[in-house]
Amino acid sequence: MASGKGDYHDDLRLAHVLADAADAATMARFRALDLKVATKPDMTPVSEADQAAEELIRSSLQRARPRDAVLGEEYGSEGHGPRRWVIDPIDGTKSYVRGVPVWATLIALVELGRGGEQPVVGVVSAPALGRRWWAVQGGGAYTGRSLHSATRLHVSSVARIEDASFSYSSLEGWEERGALEGFLNLTRACWRTRAYGDFWSYMMVAEGSVDVCAEPELSLWDMAAPAVVVQEAGGRFTGLDGRDGPYGGNAAASNGLLHDALLGYLGD
Repeated sequence: MASGKGDYHDDLRLAHVLADAADAATMARFRALDLKVATKPDMTPVSEADQAAEELIRSSLQRARPRDAVLGEEYGSEGHGPRRWVIDPIDGTKSYVRGVPVWATLIALVELGRGGEQPVVGVVSAPALGRRWWAVQGGGAYTGRSLHSATRLHVSSVARIEDASFSYSSLEGWEERGALEGFLNLTRACWRTRAYGDFWSYMMVAEGSVDVCAEPELSLWDMAAPAVVVQEAGGRFTGLDGRDGPYGGNAAASNGLLHDALLGYLGD
């Protein structure tokens, strides 16, 4: 398979090594009866596995990429420079702590260029589902067991919202945003709706099994890795304001053909 631009070949391999280590750590505590869970100031849960996985990734990056900056959900920002690793140790912590297998470690490398900062490498690893997805800017998106045993991803060719499958996470955020009516109208317009949620919605868009998805409130670590996978699979990833990339605090992802329609219902 193609591994993408040569500049990021080693970074992609490193991201896979980091994901392997995180998978081992998170799976070791998944469904553990003595798993320790706390509530963060924003009232979201954090488990000891979230913290351990991020610590593991950070320590590995410190050895392998000491000059790169790091941003993680649990321990914030560290370092400065044009290259920054963005980590969500467990995307879907609420699922993780309840024993639901829909959670993943998200690892992205973002780089500062002429057009500003943008994701150039993304790995999404969901060990409880037995799935992994990845992409490198300019190199396509893939899923499989390893770099050398993979299938290239491509978004769907569905061109009408009436024929589209729409995935989302929950209703509450849309209500808080004052966009519940638009959200409900979209669900009525689409052929099918399912709340797959979190990273999985975006990966399904990338592999063509879902056509559109959106979330009303997110952080960069939720979006950086999924964004590059969706884009390299031929889709679009924007904020609800239509600006490309994972920097708007929310997300709309599609096969590209349906993006204007999606934003017509949910956009700012």
